[in-house]
Amino acid sequence: MSFSKRMSRIKPSGIRAVQKRIAGKSDMISFAAGLPDPALYPLEDLRKAADTMLEKEGATAFAYGLTKGYGPLLDYLTDRMNNREHVECTKENICILSGSQQGLGLAAMTFLDEGDVVITENPSYLGAINAFRPYGAEFVGVDTDDDGIVIEDLERALEENPKTKLIYVIPNFQNPTGKAWTLERRERFMEVVAKYDVAVVEDNPYGDLRFKGEPLPHLRALDKKGQVIYLGSFSKILSPGMRVAWTCASKEVATAFESLKETNDLQSPELTQMLTYYYLKMFDLEKHIEEIQVVYKERCELMVEMIQKYFPAEIKYTDPEGGMFLWLELPEGLDSDAILDDALAAGIAYIPGESFFSFDGVKNTIRMNFTMVKDDQIRDGIRILGDVFRKHIG
Repeated sequence: MSFSKRMSRIKPSGIRAVQKRIAGKSDMISFAAGLPDPALYPLEDLRKAADTMLEKEGATAFAYGLTKGYGPLLDYLTDRMNNREHVECTKENICILSGSQQGLGLAAMTFLDEGDVVITENPSYLGAINAFRPYGAEFVGVDTDDDGIVIEDLERALEENPKTKLIYVIPNFQNPTGKAWTLERRERFMEVVAKYDVAVVEDNPYGDLRFKGEPLPHLRALDKKGQVIYLGSFSKILSPGMRVAWTCASKEVATAFESLKETNDLQSPELTQMLTYYYLKMFDLEKHIEEIQVVYKERCELMVEMIQKYFPAEIKYTDPEGGMFLWLELPEGLDSDAILDDALAAGIAYIPGESFFSFDGVKNTIRMNFTMVKDDQIRDGIRILGDVFRKHIG
């Protein structure tokens, strides 16, 4: 049998490659994770919600439902987007997804043809790059600074690439860098993209994990032309295994997603949609989020403190106000993938940054996760990693 061209465009995940190398090594201190801490899942509350759900819903929880999503959860999300996220919408703008990763795949199917251009931040989320790549898209990366995407570079990219169909961004605590855009940068971004016939995917899996500063408007809230496709998710605040997420977009895009989703998985599981809704109805989600924020803030601040104490001064790093990651930039000429061998031998794992670029060649960067490591692991791991880096920096 012969596979489609799409299969030949899929590249192995650099993250999975590292995870395979450390699998089964219980003594490894891993900064390579990309997950929320399971110790913070609200398991007891979810159990109570599940009991109540099954008592009231019975076999209905195990049946097929509507592709668009479970009605009461759609109502909740519509209210959340209007009153918490300050995004004006109706239920017609919402479609429930099996994780926001599905939303990336649906965006690719909706907008991309062979040879179209996708603009991303540089670096960007590996899962998005891999979701778009099978459709024959070409990628243009736009650099970021401490305030977000560089607007002048974005304008140049749009002018030089008339086949741009899609822009993919994570304005809140980006994966992999941990950066968050300022309000001015968000406003200028929307002013620029409004001049072009492009769709914008605003991926917001980490927005609830802000532990410093004040929340800023979503791009969708600043959108006057219906260009922005907002992706939200419960994966980082409830459980990634439940696979409950949603899109908030124009009616036309939400309807297109619903039609494509029907051919993809028929619907997101009624069971997990109902469980999510019953949890939200019975318990205080905001209180739970605050508990997560406290823990992640302490771990992030400790990691930054240890980096300042133990890393060579030549290494640059981000200092996030939320999310799950920070980003290291080693001196030019160093290869973080080659250094990883020494780090693993010393009992430390991280993700080399090259995988997060849509092109090869950026070898001196590293993604570090702070949500899956305890305080003593952060102290010991950063100290040991600092020694490894010194051997290579000299």
